[in-house]
Amino acid sequence: MKRIIFILSLFLILSNQNFSQSKLQKAEKSLSKNSNGHSYTSQSRNSDYSSGDEYGILTELAVVFAEVLLYTTYYGMTETPAEYERRASNASITKYPYYNSKKGNYSYNWGEDTNIFRTTLTSRTIVENSKLYGNHLNADLRFLKRAGIEADYLQLWEDTTFFGDNSLSLFTLLAKYHRVRTEKFSAYWGVGAAFIAGEVDELGFTYGLGAEFFFAKPLSLESNFNQTFINTRSVNKFNLLLNYHMNRFKITGGYEHLKIGSIDFSTFSAGIGVSF
Repeated sequence: MKRIIFILSLFLILSNQNFSQSKLQKAEKSLSKNSNGHSYTSQSRNSDYSSGDEYGILTELAVVFAEVLLYTTYYGMTETPAEYERRASNASITKYPYYNSKKGNYSYNWGEDTNIFRTTLTSRTIVENSKLYGNHLNADLRFLKRAGIEADYLQLWEDTTFFGDNSLSLFTLLAKYHRVRTEKFSAYWGVGAAFIAGEVDELGFTYGLGAEFFFAKPLSLESNFNQTFINTRSVNKFNLLLNYHMNRFKITGGYEHLKIGSIDFSTFSAGIGVSF
């Protein structure tokens, strides 16, 4: 009898050590920790020039560098002068994809299929396994042809055998600029803030990138990436989705990868959306 009690006690101790932390708890803990910092040193160089010609060459090089930097940053993120005359520069938001046409999110011509404002609400269930699952609620607002705001709420749950349920919530708000606006393809970038509730309880800077390709009516291929910086770690969200559009509604499904701190989650995602 004593031997049985000893074996049971040993089993409980080992179980406590192995299962005392769920995957979500490990993710929260990794975000709460401060990783090793990196020190950076800057070096400055002072040079004396004996010739005005050398100074002139350096000035010209600086101007060229400034122009290249301008084109690769500001113009690259907004719109180059060469694009101003193209039809996509004044593309209008469609009421919803494939509205009486083969057009996606934008139309080159203003008409009955366009609007100045559009909201798309989406709900997706994500599943890694029978014990770890979650839900994505997303509100995507487009207005003034180029601008947008996206609010995203991610809730994860995990059922553990010995220590009950665990959960993690992530709220993300992005101000978006729709950089590419053609009738078949659109892409955006955005910046904002995200808040992780629970044990982490931290607010961090976030940025996002995304694109959607309307390759054949009624289908489109969509991909989004979002990274949030919390303490010295990050939270990454990536998805690759196939959308089936039915008037104002869409059925969506695909792959979603999450990296919360040092913990990876590979999930299947499926849901529905509506535009109005």
